[in-house]
Amino acid sequence: MSLLGSQPTQKLRLILGDQLNAEHSWYKDKSPNTLYLIAELYQETNYTRHHIQKVSAFFAAMAAFANALEQVGHSVLHLTLDETAQYQDLPTLLNELIDRHQIEEFEYQLPDEYRLRQQLSLFSRSIDISVKTYESEHFYLSDAELVDYFKVGKKHRLEPFYRKLRARFNLLMEQGSPLGGKWNFDADNRQKIKVTDFYDVPTPLLFANDVSTILQRLERHNVATIGVVQADLLWPITRHQANKLLEHFCRYCLVRFGQFQDAMTAKLDLKLGALSEDRQWTLYHSRLSFALNAKLLSPKHVIDTAITAYQAAKGEITLAQIEGFLRQILGWREFVRGVYWANMPEYAELNRLSATRALPTWFWSGDTKMNCLHHAIKQSLEYSYAHHIQRLMVTGNFCFISGVAPDQVDDWYLGVYIDAIEWVEMPNTRGMSQFADGGIVGSKAYAASGNYINKMSDYCTNCHYQVKQSHTNKACPLNALYWRFMAQHFDDFSTNPRTKMVYANWLKKPIEDRELILSHAENLLCHIEEL
Repeated sequence: MSLLGSQPTQKLRLILGDQLNAEHSWYKDKSPNTLYLIAELYQETNYTRHHIQKVSAFFAAMAAFANALEQVGHSVLHLTLDETAQYQDLPTLLNELIDRHQIEEFEYQLPDEYRLRQQLSLFSRSIDISVKTYESEHFYLSDAELVDYFKVGKKHRLEPFYRKLRARFNLLMEQGSPLGGKWNFDADNRQKIKVTDFYDVPTPLLFANDVSTILQRLERHNVATIGVVQADLLWPITRHQANKLLEHFCRYCLVRFGQFQDAMTAKLDLKLGALSEDRQWTLYHSRLSFALNAKLLSPKHVIDTAITAYQAAKGEITLAQIEGFLRQILGWREFVRGVYWANMPEYAELNRLSATRALPTWFWSGDTKMNCLHHAIKQSLEYSYAHHIQRLMVTGNFCFISGVAPDQVDDWYLGVYIDAIEWVEMPNTRGMSQFADGGIVGSKAYAASGNYINKMSDYCTNCHYQVKQSHTNKACPLNALYWRFMAQHFDDFSTNPRTKMVYANWLKKPIEDRELILSHAENLLCHIEEL
């Protein structure tokens, strides 16, 4: 339907790019008097500099969703940048459509980002027609329920929240107790992947969605992006494709998901050569986060499908594997959403440790001699994806112990990852990764030396730096930066039971060694662009 048309329509319903939920109650009934709007908007491409695969995936998924709605009889207005470029922002476009189509009622689902929720709230108060809002009907917890679980400024913890939801929704439970007698199998899920494990890593399921016209459109409208993309996009853009990816995960990856969910490798593709089929970046991860965050799939559907696969496997998939997966979706995903909405907009300004350093420019290229950072960043730029430990303990850890400003860390993560929407990104980065919220999300600061990277990956063996050294020219920069960070923030962390041992070890070092380490750390920070 053309934007220039002016056929009267009673009701206008807005569908945002991350509201592609075909199961929403909106779609149960069809009416010729209801017009659904799905629009590519310049305001959504430039609030940060996004990865080109991220923009392409959202635009392609929006187009596919618009087509699916039309196929089942709904009236849909799908607008591309070609048609919306003249409009300054979403409210300007909505005002034009309301006027042209003589709209009497405007309805929208509550956005999951604060900026959009505020924008639509202000817009709704500025118009003199009926406005109605709806829940997105996606999460386990409704918007209205979040206040029962989360309070502003309170230090919340994942484990008790996760247990409450497990019990409430009766997931992996048996007569009111956790299946297997334990709530958490995290201790079983921290294994390093070895060369002998490489041949078992499954070939990833990739798609080939033609986004060439979208790429041309982005170029035509001078949309600035980062990263690389092929004309055939590998990510799922429809519910059918997302279900195929879920099925693939349950069949081939769930069996070792928990075991290797924290593992990292830079050697798998080299070792297997032509046989690798580019398995290194995916390992056993589901890569469902984009489909979930765009709402192509619901968390309930994903969890129910995975639990069914676990039960059907009759012991081949252990409880530790499925519990680790459940904890990520039922636990962590719902948890960070609650933290976000309880604390916004103030949360976006928190900087508890007063970090101010600029993000190194090599975060936009991966051109660093630190092998762990090189691989994690290069992978992020190539695929718009890295798994949670690469994000938390490689890129995030470096930013944290180097004192990079959380605004810049937020901006990089929000732009580079295909699944990054502010509600899920910000509590993960500003909260868990950077501790800028002072412990609202996490009970400890996730700072680490090179020893952690060496324990969980094979990055260190071919690195320019030496992971066992701390203050020589060839020493792993993470070591000195870690100790400098911990020394600098003695007052912040020395009384924390989880870091007391760290400080005991630091004070055991001869004062001469401590001075050498701190001096080397300062030199590294002065030459951070050369690392």
